Amino acid sequence: MIRQRWLSLSGYSSMTNEQVLSKIEEVLQELRPNIQMDGGDIEYVAFTDGVVSLRLHGACASCPLSVYTLKLGIEERLKEFVPEVVEVIAVE
Repeated sequence: MIRQRWLSLSGYSSMTNEQVLSKIEEVLQELRPNIQMDGGDIEYVAFTDGVVSLRLHGACASCPLSVYTLKLGIEERLKEFVPEVVEVIAVE
């Protein structure tokens, strides 16, 4: 338990790329119902060099507050559960 906590705090992770992608998708699936309740949706596009690229759909695509959802909601949640994630961006 101590070693696992230290690894998490240090930013080091022993997850494979496949495990990282699986965890990213798991977190996105957890968040998706909340986003869909507001008439939007998110689509995973890519994970490169710590950056998760997402495509926003529906109401989220044109909402001026979507940057807050992206950065304060999705990005923070992904960083919490996937130490390899350093940023989340929206792509067209």
